[in-house]
Amino acid sequence: MADRLMPMNQASALQGLTVLERGWLSSNNVLLHGGGAGAVLVDSGHLLHAGQTVALVGRALAAAGGERLAGTVNTHLHSDHCGGNASVQRTLGGHITVPAGSWAAARDWDEDALSYRYTGQRCERFVPTDTLVPGQPLVVGQRHWQVLAAPGHDPQSVMLFDTQNGVLISADALWEHGFGVVFQELEGEQAFDDVARVLDLIESLDARCVVPGHGAPFSDVAGALHRARQRLHAFVADPVRHARHGIKVMAKYHLMEEQQQPWADYVAWFCATPLCQNVWQRLGQPEGTLAALAERVAHDLVRGGALALRDGVLQDV
Repeated sequence: MADRLMPMNQASALQGLTVLERGWLSSNNVLLHGGGAGAVLVDSGHLLHAGQTVALVGRALAAAGGERLAGTVNTHLHSDHCGGNASVQRTLGGHITVPAGSWAAARDWDEDALSYRYTGQRCERFVPTDTLVPGQPLVVGQRHWQVLAAPGHDPQSVMLFDTQNGVLISADALWEHGFGVVFQELEGEQAFDDVARVLDLIESLDARCVVPGHGAPFSDVAGALHRARQRLHAFVADPVRHARHGIKVMAKYHLMEEQQQPWADYVAWFCATPLCQNVWQRLGQPEGTLAALAERVAHDLVRGGALALRDGVLQDV
C-alpha cells in the first residue's frame, strides 16, 4: 500500500486527528492535534521511511496552521512503530514517550530486550524522555486518552482510547482483519490468553472507530473482533500453524526492509537470526536443516505472490 495522507475530517469521531495510513513496513501514524499546546504523533513508522514520515507530519502540521510538534508517543517499540523517532525529533522536535515497561530497555538501548537483534531487524537509536503508564491519561488538546495495557503481540504494548469520541488507537492488538504475530508464542511462552483478554477489553469499550497499526481506520468493530477471535481460535487449536505463519511474516518483513536480496544472502540472514533458529527448533527442525527451512519459507512466499525470485535474487512485491 502506498504511503498517503488520509483526510479524516469527514468522520466526526476523528475530527482533530490526522491519520497517515502507511504500508506494512511502516505502521500508521496518527497526529493528535493539540492547538497551542502542540500536536502529538502516535508511532513514527520504520527507519527506512523516516524521511517520508517527517515530510507527511510536517505537511499535516502546516495544514493545521503551523502547529508545532510537542512530541512522539509509541504504542510499542517494534521497529515498524518507532524507527522514525530519532528523525522526527531531530527535524520537528518534541519529547519521545514510550510504554513504561520498555523504558529501561530503550534508555539503555538494549537491542536484545528490544528484540531488534533477536528478530534481525534495524532501528535507529533514540532517547526516551517520558513514559506511558496504563491507567493514566494522555491529554492532548481537548481529548483525554486512556492508556490501556494490550499485551499479546508485544508484552509492553498499549492502546489509546478516547472515551468521549469512541476512538481507539489499537496498534497491532486489532486490525480490521486480524492482529499482529504473537511473538511470545514464537519464543515458547504462552500469550494467546493475553490476546483473548485484550480482544475482550476492546469489546467492552464500545469503540465507534478503530485506528489500527496497519490498514485503514474502520467502524465495524464487532466484525473485526469476530474475525480476530476466529483467527485466534485457529492458532490456539494449532500452535504450529501460528509458528509457521510467524516465520513467514518475519521473512516477508525482512524483504520489505531489503527490497531485494541475493538468495544466498537471504538464507544467511535467516540462519543467523535467533528468532528463526528458535522457531525451527520448536517445530522439531523441519526440512532437516535451518537453511532448508529458509528455502521452503521463501518458495512458499513466492508461490503466494508475496515475494518474487528473479535470476537468483529475492524481491519484495
